[in-house]
Amino acid sequence: MPQAYVLGLGQSGISAAKLLKADGWQVTVSDSNASPSLKQRKQALESEGIAVELGGFPDFAKLIEMGQSIDLVAVSPGVPWDRAEVEQARSLGIETIGEIELAWRYLKHIPWVGITGTNGKTTVTSLTTAIFQAAGLKAIACGNIGLPACEIALKVLQQQIQPDWIIAELSSYQIESTQTVKPQIGIWTTFTPDHLDRHHTLNAYRDIKASLIACSAHVILNGNDPYLEKFGAAMWPKAIWTGVDGQIIEAIADGACIEKSWVKFRGEPVFPISHWQLLGRHNRQNLLMAVAAAKLAGIDSEHIDRAISDFQGVPHRLEHIRTYEGTAFINDSKATNYDAAVVGLQSVKAPVILIAGGAPKQGDAKGWLEQIHQRAIAVLLIGEAAPLFAEMLTTEGFRNHKIVDTLEKAVKQAADIAHSRAHNHPSQPLPTVLFSPACASFDQFANFEQRGDRFRQLCQDLG
Repeated sequence: MPQAYVLGLGQSGISAAKLLKADGWQVTVSDSNASPSLKQRKQALESEGIAVELGGFPDFAKLIEMGQSIDLVAVSPGVPWDRAEVEQARSLGIETIGEIELAWRYLKHIPWVGITGTNGKTTVTSLTTAIFQAAGLKAIACGNIGLPACEIALKVLQQQIQPDWIIAELSSYQIESTQTVKPQIGIWTTFTPDHLDRHHTLNAYRDIKASLIACSAHVILNGNDPYLEKFGAAMWPKAIWTGVDGQIIEAIADGACIEKSWVKFRGEPVFPISHWQLLGRHNRQNLLMAVAAAKLAGIDSEHIDRAISDFQGVPHRLEHIRTYEGTAFINDSKATNYDAAVVGLQSVKAPVILIAGGAPKQGDAKGWLEQIHQRAIAVLLIGEAAPLFAEMLTTEGFRNHKIVDTLEKAVKQAADIAHSRAHNHPSQPLPTVLFSPACASFDQFANFEQRGDRFRQLCQDLG
C-alpha cells in the first residue's frame, strides 16, 4: 500500500487525506499546531482510519532512515511551499505536491476555468459558475471558494457526481505548489502587491500567478489593469482582453467590452449593461471576464443574460446589510488589502464613515489614503493595524479618526456618528457606514468570512 503524508489539518488537508484514503493510500496527516479544534479533527479522521500527528511536521530524513517508505507528500495551501520540512521532502526526492495538484490528477478529464488575481477572483468565480449553471451545465466552484478541490475529486472518484466544468478560484498559495494543472480557460483579474510576507518579492508573486495562465489553453486578461496591460500583452499575444468604458487596447476586437450601453464579445452584442445590478467599475470588469469565459465555453447569450440579471454579488464584498435610520451599512470584509479597500471607498455613496483595521499587510497605502481624504468624514480603527493606521492618517492630515479596538465598538460608534450628523445637519446627505478593513483578519478572527458575519450580526442588532 503506498504511503502518503498530508501537511496541514485545515479543510483542504482533510479533503486531501480522505481522497487519498479512498484511493487506497495509507495516509498520515500532520499539523504544526495542536489546538482543541485540531484535536477534534484528529479524532474524527482517526475513526476513519487516517493517522494524525499534531504539534509538528515530520522529519522525513529520519523517517526514511528508520526504514519508512514515503511515496507522496501533499501540502495544504496554508503551509508555505518554502517551509523547511517541505523543502526537505523535495530534496529527498519524495514526490511533493499541493492540494490543487492532487485534485487535478483526479479531475483533469473535466475542463477547468482557473481564476487568479489579487482582487476580483471570488466575484468572477461566483458569476462564471452562475452563468454556466444557467446554461444547464453541471459547473462546480471550488478552490479558494466553495468546496475544497479534493472534496470534489473524492465525489467524482466515488461516482457521486460528474461535473461538466470545474470553476476554480486559485490563490497564489494554491498555484505555487502545482506542476501539471492546465485549465481550459485561465483568467487573471488584477495584479497589485499582496502576500509579500509569504512570497517575499513582487516578481515572485507575479510569476506564480503567471504560471497558471501560461498553462491555460485560452487566456482572459483584464485590459483595464495597468500592470496586466503591460505585462500580459508581451507574454500572451493571443489573449482575450476585456475593457470597460472605452478604455480598450487594440486587441479588444477579439475580446469583451461595453459599447453604447451593450456588453459585446468579439463585436457581437450579448446583453444590455442595464441588466447588470452590481455597483462599481470593478464589477463591470468582473462581469466582462465572466462573459468572455462563458462565450469561450460556447454558452448562448440568453443564458448569460438570465444569470447576470439574477446575480446579487458575493457575501462580504460590498454587501448591503441594512439601512438603519437612513444610513446604509455595507460589509466589505473581503477587502483584505489597500487596493481592494480603495475599490470599496470608490463604489459606495459618500460621505463615508469607514471602519478599517485588522492584521496589517505590506503594500502601498497612498491611493487608499487619498480616497479617505476625498470620501470619508470619519475613520474608526480596529485590531493590530489601528495604531499604524492612526499614525498614517495623522501624517496625511486626516484628523477625524479614532482607535476603538473592536468591531463591536466600531459599529456602535459609527451608528452614533451617523445619528448625530442626521440630527445636527439635516440638510446634508446621510453617510454610508463602510466596513472595509484593508487588512487580513487573523488578529481577531479566523478568516474574513467570520469577520464579515460578525459585522452583519452587529448591524442587524442595532436598534
